[in-house]
Amino acid sequence: MAATTESSNAVAAGKRKHLGIPEAVFVEDVDAFMKQPGNETADAVLRKLDEQYQKYKFMELNLAQKKLRLKSQIPQIKQTLEILKHMQKKKDTTDPLETHFLLADNLYCKALVPPTDKVCLWLGANVMLEYDIDEAQALLEKNLATATRNLESLEEDLDFLRDQFTTTEVNMARVYNWDVKRRSKDNSSKSTDKS
Repeated sequence: MAATTESSNAVAAGKRKHLGIPEAVFVEDVDAFMKQPGNETADAVLRKLDEQYQKYKFMELNLAQKKLRLKSQIPQIKQTLEILKHMQKKKDTTDPLETHFLLADNLYCKALVPPTDKVCLWLGANVMLEYDIDEAQALLEKNLATATRNLESLEEDLDFLRDQFTTTEVNMARVYNWDVKRRSKDNSSKSTDKS
């Protein structure tokens, strides 16, 4: 009994949920599929499949936007970590840190920053908090790990979504071809009945 539970848990762990993206089921037997309740006409089925396809497109758009945000966020976090490491080295000296900071688009100002053990980090939503350099570094390293993990997960979700596109497109083609064959059979039987 324990072996059965362990094997089912292993299978469940292998099949990860993909952000609530519904899985497109491949239609192997179109005749049996079209006899199911709710599949009265090929047009109705094609409309349902097209609606599902459009939902996948919308999800892809959202995931692509998240991916772009993460891809721009990761280099910013890395750059901030590098600055913090540089400040960590300089905090024990008495020499001020010479830097340039952005005042406006393409306008920078030279500044001398005295050695300090405090930094302010923008957290987003117009919120800035003051941290010790060590705390800030730990926070940013955690954020970098989370962003990297989220980007990998997002890549997996996009791959899964592409598979769902393909499955839905194939299903649409199979149902359409089934309908074309059915219509040609109906037309040929009607023409033989008239003769």
